[in-house]
Amino acid sequence: MKFLVVIEKGKNNYSAYSPDVIGCAATGKTIEETLANMKDALGFHLEGVLENGEDFPTPRSLNFYIENTDEISSDDIIAHINIEIPEIALA
Repeated sequence: MKFLVVIEKGKNNYSAYSPDVIGCAATGKTIEETLANMKDALGFHLEGVLENGEDFPTPRSLNFYIENTDEISSDDIIAHINIEIPEIALA
């Protein structure tokens, strides 16, 4: 599954979150480190969602957020992170 990730530049680092996965965030000194940390955080978070039997978040497209919210600004860096989810877990 591919999740949209928004990266914001801070004073001394970067922070990232996925608008589709509430409560999951990561930071790093570089964009690359932040993306790697976010991939780990998403994997861990989504594994917990599955283990706890919670509703699995549905990834939405960048277009959805641009057309329907003001959550993403022109200063943000946008990326997608692929997370492998076992199909058996989503059945």
